[in-house]
Amino acid sequence: MRGWWQEIAGLVLPADCAGCGAARRVLCEECREELSARSARRAWPDPVPAGLPPVYAAAWYADAVRSVLLAHKERGALALTEALGGALADAVYRAGMGGARRGARGLGGPLLLVPVPSARRAVARRGHDPVRRLAVAAAGVLRPSGAEVRVAPVLRQRRAVADQVGLDGPGRRANVAGALAVPAGAARLWAGGSPVVLVDDLMTTGASLVEAARAVGVAGGRVAGAAVVAVPPREAGRRSPGRAGSPGRPSARPW
Repeated sequence: MRGWWQEIAGLVLPADCAGCGAARRVLCEECREELSARSARRAWPDPVPAGLPPVYAAAWYADAVRSVLLAHKERGALALTEALGGALADAVYRAGMGGARRGARGLGGPLLLVPVPSARRAVARRGHDPVRRLAVAAAGVLRPSGAEVRVAPVLRQRRAVADQVGLDGPGRRANVAGALAVPAGAARLWAGGSPVVLVDDLMTTGASLVEAARAVGVAGGRVAGAAVVAVPPREAGRRSPGRAGSPGRPSARPW
């Protein structure tokens, strides 16, 4: 019921820009540009955990991008799905094509987008599954160009996990280790050689993506890469020139 009301509210109620607060604009042009103007590029956490697939990110998790992601995820601002899905689509394309260059596409089946699942209690609290919603939007952006893409929400939580907020890298990895699995029947989706791109809205330590890749691998899937909307900037104090408030492009990794 809550999700239905969110859909209606997003269509009929006026809203300020989720990125900067500009009046009566769900997402202003400047914030939209900050989210998706740059091509998605490789991203790494520090340190890089063992088992992390190649990750591509569209933007820095800072300023307007951070506000937009939180509005979509925590406040149910579903009108932002299109813009966020468009940014994610570029990261998905690059993760999938990177896998193709490495020979990970196998027999050339459809590209399978596997969302990293949220805890059931979080989905119930939010009234929607934000990562799954973004995966569907990204697939919709890619299909008109001829890409064969399917969303495969096959990952399930085998046990409860604690809130990751406040945990360091080792703590997050221990928290999610062994927490995900793929039901036996779902493995048929990649039986013909279809590659998998894991999708999430944000990567911090990479722990969730490592666990998702492990679970898919145990079920016989081949992970070509991972795609996220944003990653935290490594060096928040070093900014390249740009408009006021923009996170810029730090010169060190993860790009």
